[in-house]
Amino acid sequence: MEFNTKIKEELEGRIKGVEDFIAEHGVGSKQLSKAKKVQRDGNIALFLGGLITAAGIAIWVMSRNKDD
Repeated sequence: MEFNTKIKEELEGRIKGVEDFIAEHGVGSKQLSKAKKVQRDGNIALFLGGLITAAGIAIWVMSRNKDD
């Protein structure tokens, strides 16, 4: 049983290596890297937008409490 598990893990590792190689050097690799960059930039923009919104709401609530 342990022998089969080791073989399975080894094959999965090799398949993952081949998939990574194809992703880096295969057809469409430039488009894939561009898509990853766009996704990263979108995630950063969403995070910063949420952070700014949360800070704005916190400032608004604090200034609202001071007026009362």
